[in-house]
Amino acid sequence: MASSTSPGPLRQGLTPKPNLTIAQIFTMSFGFMGIQFGFALQNANTSRILRTFGADVDQLPMFWLVAPLVGMIVQPLIGHYSDHTWNRLGRRKPYFLTGALLSSLALILLPNSAGMAGWIPALWVGAGFVMIMDASFNIAMEPFRALVADNLPDRQRTLGFSVQTFLIGLGAVVGSSLTDILASLGVSKVTGPSGIADNIKYSFYIGAAVFIAAILVTVLFSREYPPKEYEKYHGKPEEGSEHAGLGQILKDFARMPKTMKQLGLVQFFSWFALFSMWVFTTDAVATHVYGLSGDYAKTVAYNEAGNKVGSAFAWYNGVAMVFALFLPGIAKRIGRKLTHALSLTAGGVGLLSVFFIKDPAMLKYSMIGVGLAWASILAMPYVILSSCIPAGKMGIYMGIFNFFITLPQIINGLFGGWIIKHIYGNQPIYAIVLAGFCLICAAISVLFVYDGGAIRIQQEKAALA
Repeated sequence: MASSTSPGPLRQGLTPKPNLTIAQIFTMSFGFMGIQFGFALQNANTSRILRTFGADVDQLPMFWLVAPLVGMIVQPLIGHYSDHTWNRLGRRKPYFLTGALLSSLALILLPNSAGMAGWIPALWVGAGFVMIMDASFNIAMEPFRALVADNLPDRQRTLGFSVQTFLIGLGAVVGSSLTDILASLGVSKVTGPSGIADNIKYSFYIGAAVFIAAILVTVLFSREYPPKEYEKYHGKPEEGSEHAGLGQILKDFARMPKTMKQLGLVQFFSWFALFSMWVFTTDAVATHVYGLSGDYAKTVAYNEAGNKVGSAFAWYNGVAMVFALFLPGIAKRIGRKLTHALSLTAGGVGLLSVFFIKDPAMLKYSMIGVGLAWASILAMPYVILSSCIPAGKMGIYMGIFNFFITLPQIINGLFGGWIIKHIYGNQPIYAIVLAGFCLICAAISVLFVYDGGAIRIQQEKAALA
């Protein structure tokens, strides 16, 4: 295994991987656009759907806990088994397709939870579909990070993850703003008998179709290296590791590279902030900007606030989509760590500025900084991480790395609602302020991460010379 303090030299006898074309890189990550389309719908609308079904604002983090808890379990398992899978579809593709089918079904069912409720309240039916959706998203999503690392040499990984981030942004822009777009086209935004407005319901139906279509592009038109060719570039896997299951996952966790541990602190601050933003922004805007109070969850004004937040989220995803194209050049000039640190700082400032907003139209300007941070969060940690992971362990370590994404969300979910109720006086805007400070802490933390990827890149260039 590679040393925890070095990226390790190219292993003796291995052939450097060839470069892929931009078209091949786009096709390889195209399915992630569909995944993020679904995630964007979830992030922008789940809180208000659950509020409509009767959840109190301080209860929202507990319902949102489903996502990180499921991810913590599912992603390492999918990563481990995808490392050792090969069938007619490939190594990672079977998981893409399975996750896409289940995710699309969950997207259709979630907004219809009230109609399916019998003796179980609609709130709990909806929460159940959120759990199914999260598990399905994780099945589809986890192998995409590993696929980029599987197919691209170190010298192209910044480009690969940046293209992936661009496609993520493209899906998220449309997904986040879809409810507002449909409302502007005349689709009703008034809560109907089902408890869910038509513009929300139809957005989820469209999301299901986009999700499966995008995944099919990757499944049908991208290539994975078959086992013999894969060994030529990566070496043979450990004997018997494919049958070890949970024991192997725990063993790999104990062997975690030092760089991965250091990135864990950066991820902790980053994802604690993101969780707060996704869960509380709608209610923060409704109360702090729109001035709503009391039982406002089923009002037209609350839905209007939700639509504005969805559009603001689309704005930050649009900024991320564009900024992702510049990340390789910026990182090449000033380094990957400083690029990430500056981007995270911009996100922190953006979230802090929400506190000073009185006009909801100004939200999009706060989201510019968030967009810079989001683009970098989706790319730079994985670029740095992939340089320190043994090639045959790419899937499992990408899954284990998800612990540093899910743990801060779990902690936030357990305590965030209590803090809002008992410390912030039911003012969720202060959760957004704390999120801003957390992103700045993440920016400071990344400066202390060891990034040995530059050495590996030089070795690859020398080997190809």
